[in-house]
Amino acid sequence: MYTGIIEKMARLSRLKTSGSNLELLIENPFDKALKPDQSISHNGLCLTVVESDEQYYSVIATEETLRRSQLCELQIGDKINLERCLRVSDRLDGHIVQGHVDTTGYVDSVEDRNGSWIFYFSHEKSLLNITVEKGSITVNGISLTVVNSQESRFSVSVIPYTYMHTNLQFLKVGKRINIEFDIIGKYVARLGKYDFGKPKLMKHSFTY
Repeated sequence: MYTGIIEKMARLSRLKTSGSNLELLIENPFDKALKPDQSISHNGLCLTVVESDEQYYSVIATEETLRRSQLCELQIGDKINLERCLRVSDRLDGHIVQGHVDTTGYVDSVEDRNGSWIFYFSHEKSLLNITVEKGSITVNGISLTVVNSQESRFSVSVIPYTYMHTNLQFLKVGKRINIEFDIIGKYVARLGKYDFGKPKLMKHSFTY
């Protein structure tokens, strides 16, 4: 479980394929060596630390993870957004993030608003791929607030701190990004049988 508040950015140092899996060696930006079996969000993907020392650590992504994300498009030297898992005593500064990427999307455009940035993203149209205005969305592991919501497109406003401390600063038009939609919204959509915001009434029968 995560909050979408990025702790560090880290440089990807090596990529190695092993069957259908992909092993990533990443520079360790934290003060101490990470523990094996520790879960860390990488651009929004929950991956398990396999090996670690004070300089580097490695994680392995399976075929399913690669299929649902843009992880396979990473190149040596790319900066990855990192967040360690939520502790029970922590403040929930962002929103509830599972670290399970739903789909990928693309950067449609970026507007410099002289002190902030507006990012426009597009994504696959699906029953559970829903956003709502002022609702939460996770892009590359970052908890953001939706400004404008459409069927397969949304925009977010980004403040300078978030821009400078995440890999949003490196995104260009056409770049693929990881998206995790709000878990509460996905449950509501599933239970209410929503069709892109148009609710269908459900008939229930009760026996006493």
